[in-house]
Amino acid sequence: MNGFTNFIDYTIGIFPQLLKGMSLTIQMTVLSLILALIIGILSCMFTISKIKVLNVIAGIYLSLIRGTPLMVQAVFIYFGIPAVLGIKILPFHAAIIVLCLNAGAYLSEIFRSGIMAVNKGQMEAARSLGLPYGVAMVKIILPQAFRIVIPSVVNQFIITLKDTSILSVIGCGELMKQGSLIVARNFRGFETYAIIGAMYYIVITILTKIAKIIERRLSNDKS
Repeated sequence: MNGFTNFIDYTIGIFPQLLKGMSLTIQMTVLSLILALIIGILSCMFTISKIKVLNVIAGIYLSLIRGTPLMVQAVFIYFGIPAVLGIKILPFHAAIIVLCLNAGAYLSEIFRSGIMAVNKGQMEAARSLGLPYGVAMVKIILPQAFRIVIPSVVNQFIITLKDTSILSVIGCGELMKQGSLIVARNFRGFETYAIIGAMYYIVITILTKIAKIIERRLSNDKS
């Protein structure tokens, strides 16, 4: 009983610092995903474009991001680029850049699969009515594609939230980094990381439930 009481007291004592880290984790996730949506849409448009140069640009971007680990990307952006250019990047800014570029590459493929899932007859019907390709894509194809990929986008949100833990390597003060600082002071790694795991689990479980609700509602609307 005393052990449990001590654990509760310890949790209460470190919770404000961990809550600060979780707050930063959520901020990083939300901001990076907003930017990633823009990057993902642009990359998707480049990929399906009939302009060869745009295809090549998108191909290089997707290949580099999907072919290298997130930690390598983080270290390269935070340590490598500033060393060459002689500039300084704050850990938070570097984290946002890494996360949005990484998530953007995967969202690009998600959007592309959503567009491919839309019946080709939709585009043909729009073109037969005299709509330009770009207008038909924006007004007819993309809205349907977005509806299809919403559950996958929510899942990417969850993945990006998990990926923030890797960014403690560049000193960003997110949840995992705050936990490491606490452990460095008191050497109570088991309790600290158990609490961190529980916090991640709670937030991710909530997001997973939301994803399932959205997916269920979309399925009901289709039927």
